[in-house]
This record gives sequence, C-alpha cells and structure tokens, in this order.
Amino acid sequence: MTEPVIYWTRRDFRLSDNPALVAACESGAPVIPVFLYDETIDTLGAAPKWRLGLGAEAFDARLEEAGSRLILRQGDALEALRALIAETGARAVHWNRLYDPVSRKRDEAVKAGLKADGVTAVSHAGHLVHEPWTVETGTGGFYKVYTPFWKAVRGRDVAEPLAVPKLRASEVWPKSDAIEDWHLGRAMDRGAAVVKPHCVIGEAGAQGRLGAFVAHRIAEYAEARDKLDVDGTSGLSENLTHGEISARACWHAGVRVMEEGKAGAETFLKELIWRDFAYHLVHHTPHIVERNWREEWEAFGWNEDADYADVTAWRRGRTGMAIVDAAMREMYVTGRMHNRARMLVASYLTKHLLTHWKIGMDWFAECLIDWDPASNAMGWQWSAGSGPDATPYFRVFNPETQAEKFDPHGRYRRAYVAELSNRPPETALAYFDAVPRSWDMAPDQSYPSRPVVDAAEGRKRALDAYENRGF
Repeated sequence: MTEPVIYWTRRDFRLSDNPALVAACESGAPVIPVFLYDETIDTLGAAPKWRLGLGAEAFDARLEEAGSRLILRQGDALEALRALIAETGARAVHWNRLYDPVSRKRDEAVKAGLKADGVTAVSHAGHLVHEPWTVETGTGGFYKVYTPFWKAVRGRDVAEPLAVPKLRASEVWPKSDAIEDWHLGRAMDRGAAVVKPHCVIGEAGAQGRLGAFVAHRIAEYAEARDKLDVDGTSGLSENLTHGEISARACWHAGVRVMEEGKAGAETFLKELIWRDFAYHLVHHTPHIVERNWREEWEAFGWNEDADYADVTAWRRGRTGMAIVDAAMREMYVTGRMHNRARMLVASYLTKHLLTHWKIGMDWFAECLIDWDPASNAMGWQWSAGSGPDATPYFRVFNPETQAEKFDPHGRYRRAYVAELSNRPPETALAYFDAVPRSWDMAPDQSYPSRPVVDAAEGRKRALDAYENRGF
C-alpha cells in the first residue's frame, strides 16, 4: 500500500500499548503521526497547555528514534485533517478515544465529516482500563458510587499491553509547523523554569517512574500515599494525563506485584479504577464538569466571587492555615499537588470559605500539569459534597488535625512555606519565583498572624449554612 494512514495523537504520547498506532501500522501503509493545535487546546489553562507541548516534543523525539516524525498543524481539527488528507492522499485516520464532553463533541464531528468524505475514520480504546459504557449495574444502568463500581471490575480480565509496533515511514512528509511558534508556554511565563525540573516527561521517564514505584514503594502505598511528608505516591498522574504510559500497563504492573504479595498493590489498582470511575460519570452525566452533580445543590448559597479577599488569600497560599498554604505553593513550584493536600485545600475553600467548588476547579485547571477534566471535576465535587459518591456533605476536614496526622513534624509545611523557617529550603523560596509578578510576593513578608477563617469557625459556619438550606 502506498496511500498513507494518519495516526492522530492527542493524549497518547507513547509507542507502547497504543491501540490506534498499532491499528495504523497493521494496515501495512506508511503512517503519518499528527498532532493538532485545535479548538480543544485553546481551552486549556497555562500549566496544562505548556505541559502538553513538552509531551508532544518528547513524543516527536521518540518517533524520530523509530524512524518517523510528528507532523504539527494548527486549526480546526476536521479542516486540518482534511488538508493533510488532500496533501498526502491518506484514506484512513486512527485515534484513541477521549471521553470529556469537549473532546467527544469534536471527535464526533471529525468522524462524521471524514466518513462523509469517504475517508475511513476509526477510534480506539486506549485512555482507560475500562471504557465508560462497558461497566453496568445489574439493571443495565451506570454506577453512582465507587465501591460497587470497583467490585464490578476488579475481577475482569484486562488485555495485556500491546507491543511497540514497527512503523513504516512515509517517503514524502507533509509540511509541519514548528512547535515553538505555537507559544504553548506563554501563559506560564517565569513559572515554567521553576516547574520544569519537577516534571518527568515522555514515555521512557514514565516507564522508569512506574518501575521505581512498584520496585520500592508500592508495598507501603496504602498508608504512605496519605502522608504529606514522605514520597509515598506513584507520581504517575502527570504521565497518565498525557498518555506517556497507558492505564493498562499500570494495571498489569500492579497486578503482578499484588500476586507477589505486596500489600499496597490493591490500593494502587483501586486508584487506577477511581480514574476510570471519574470518566464513567463524565460519560453518563457530562454536566458534572460544569455544574452541581446533585441538583439540590443548585440552591446553595455559595460565594461565587473569585476575587473575594479570602479567595485571593487561598489562591496565593496566604490563608494563614499553613497546611493549606503549603499545598497551594506546592502546586506553583512543582505543577502538582499531593492528593491528600488536594482534599484539604478543596474542603477549606468550599466549606470554611463557603466558596463555589467551580472557582477552585477552574484554578486547578489553570495550574496543574496533571490536570484531568474528569478527575478534577469529580474530586472537587466530592470534596464540596455536591457530587456523586461524596464524603458526607456535612463532614468538614479540620486542617489543623489533618496536619498533625499527615505532616506530624511539619516537614511538608516547611518545605513550601518559607515564612515558617529561618533558613527556608529551595522549594519554599521557589514559590516567589513561580507566581505572577503582579502578586508582589517576597520571602521577607510576614506570614498571616491568624487564619482568614480558623478551623472551628469554618466548621460552624459551614454546618449552619447546610442546616439553613435544609440539607
């Protein structure tokens, strides 16, 4: 076959266990890998857009090692693909499915348009362990609670990861944009230089990260993952977000060490399925990404002023609640935030400050390099009490007791809040280099003498608000 096949990569920057790429290679035709700066990328926040660009660059280098290359184009997805088809004579396009509402709308339009043109358009499963519609309750509905969802899938067979295919390179390559001309990191400004050393970019890095985790840390994962002052998590959320490793590969790695008797492995598998569950909910109830999942919360009196002084203090890591401030600053320095810390800052914003979860969700979408539309939305609504499978809405995390339990010696707080130390570490000082200049932050500023809302006051205020709304 001389007519090429287009492989459209989006959040699957890997050669291994890549169903769309394997299908394209199995056609026997030359394969042209393509990455599009399309309408969905325009919606991304500063950190996710910048990190996506780094992933694309690393994937291009990986393809070059395999004798191929990544073609870059900008514009409407359907029109950009049509232009490439016209230039190359390609008669088929393959891609791996995404499940958030924005991506689904785009992909449905692309598939319909290409098929109308007489072009083969095939989407594949490659982003999750289980596709959202393949898990059903006994009555054929969808799951609204995580534990039954986990029980429904934990014993299922999961296909082994696919091997790296042999790419047949095109003899003639279409013109490609230069990624630096896209300026994907423009909004990161000076923060990019601070965050980049904390990134693990590309397929090889992701595989190394998984290997180190299962070899050295997964046995203690069940307990260590909640400890803020130790390196007890896998760190793989960054790589799963960009498809630099597949969820299926992570699943099988976890299963292997669980069978070897490593105690924390099942907890790791549950976390992978928690990600599946988030997409299960987004698929069946797509409104979860933009409004309250539980309709009765529409009447709740959230503060919706994103510029309110207390919200500004939360955003800047200046609430005076050290564990909350450390978590926010960790995000600016590393591009990520510990999962336990995410729950604490979300609870503080939505319950102590009675601020709409969407303000926090949108800020995370601006700042996280591992931003994921499904996990971000479900996590925020879980913390706020308005979502599915939520912690009881009336449970208000006490940040002080949480700090005592999960950062008992204050190491995490000192690592990121410079004002707490006479000789602050580099991680704490880096915060002042990462945040916008307009914030006018400096390490010699005094730390707030008291929290904007203390633990007891915030709990009482939240419970009073819930009671007055009839919850």
